[in-house]
Amino acid sequence: MITKESRYQRKINKIRKNSTIFGWMLPLRQGIQDRGDLSRFMREAVSEAKKAWLAGEVPVGAILIDQSNKIVARAHNRCILDNDPTAHAEILVIRQGAKVRSNYRLNGMTMVVTVEPCPMCMGAIINARLDTLVFGAFDEKSGAAGSVYNLSDDRRLNHQLTVIPGVMEKECRQLMQGFFRERR
Repeated sequence: MITKESRYQRKINKIRKNSTIFGWMLPLRQGIQDRGDLSRFMREAVSEAKKAWLAGEVPVGAILIDQSNKIVARAHNRCILDNDPTAHAEILVIRQGAKVRSNYRLNGMTMVVTVEPCPMCMGAIINARLDTLVFGAFDEKSGAAGSVYNLSDDRRLNHQLTVIPGVMEKECRQLMQGFFRERR
């Protein structure tokens, strides 16, 4: 008998096997060349997630990086603070990036987020035309970048993007688990 956990773990392992990140050299634009660069950016996203935790929000943080590897936007979850169910870190960072760029299309940009985006956020990421999504922890309940859904590679949609999962996965997962353990 196959348990739910083992099916989920097999699915995650398949994503990891097919992902270029686990070869440590990435087929990305010039600039973000190795796992060290990705970890540096993920640490910035984790810093944002910790701000969310301190504010009583689910600790998810996101940053947006342009083609020259400059952080152009950063955000963390603010659903409770803003009384807005759409105030996820990913949505907020896209809004900030669009203002900075004065364009709703964010071609050439990379989002780094601590947790795999939900379907709402993946829809916004696809509509913003981001080139790359980097995330830390998988979301086995509502992840839309490979865990539960795989919107990033759905050929029926008008845009696909490169997804790099599992950067600082352990640290990102522990952050989420610690938050929910504290809340119980």
